[in-house]
Amino acid sequence: MLIRKAVYLVSSPSFDKCPKADRPEYAFIGRSNVGKSSLINMLAANQKLAKTSASPGKTQLINHFDVTSAAAEKAPSEKWYLVDLPGYGFAKVSQSSRRKWEQMIENYLRKRENLTMVFVLIDSRHKPQKIDLEFISQLDKWQVPFSLVFTKSDKEKPGVVKANVQAFFDALLETWQFLPRHFVTSSEKKQGRDDILQFIQECNRGKLGVVS
Repeated sequence: MLIRKAVYLVSSPSFDKCPKADRPEYAFIGRSNVGKSSLINMLAANQKLAKTSASPGKTQLINHFDVTSAAAEKAPSEKWYLVDLPGYGFAKVSQSSRRKWEQMIENYLRKRENLTMVFVLIDSRHKPQKIDLEFISQLDKWQVPFSLVFTKSDKEKPGVVKANVQAFFDALLETWQFLPRHFVTSSEKKQGRDDILQFIQECNRGKLGVVS
């Protein structure tokens, strides 16, 4: 997939304020400080697209980015939305703010009709975290399609990353029969970029995203 254009569109306080649901939509979510903005910028080949911050919990709205891509240089363009969602496991926020964000995220995930795939980001440097497993279990109960993206693979030795990914799958297999699709990524080394974009392109086929 070639990214022809990726621009910030709008930030919405609730799912019913989001842009018109007229194209496939791919949402990215994870714990605070999991490297979400860096991953989005890597995928879009634009380091200034999503704002990165050293302080967790800065994303507080549903942020839509308008993306135009193509399967090849001379292929027709495809239009889709990339969405940056607030993180879960919020750091240093009040209980009221946490409840508000959680309700906003749940409404979006369960009611956004053009939501094609949710990419759940997992920090590959760590062993399975209860909060990630619980969030994934909730997506399954809501019947929301999702894939896993293990981030920051360049920040740890390959053997450790591999062991952490396997440990995560082992934890899932305690209650799951089938494992979700997954990607191992590094925003700095652009690892996993082509695989994720190829997957998005495959998901776009037969949907609303092809334009002349």
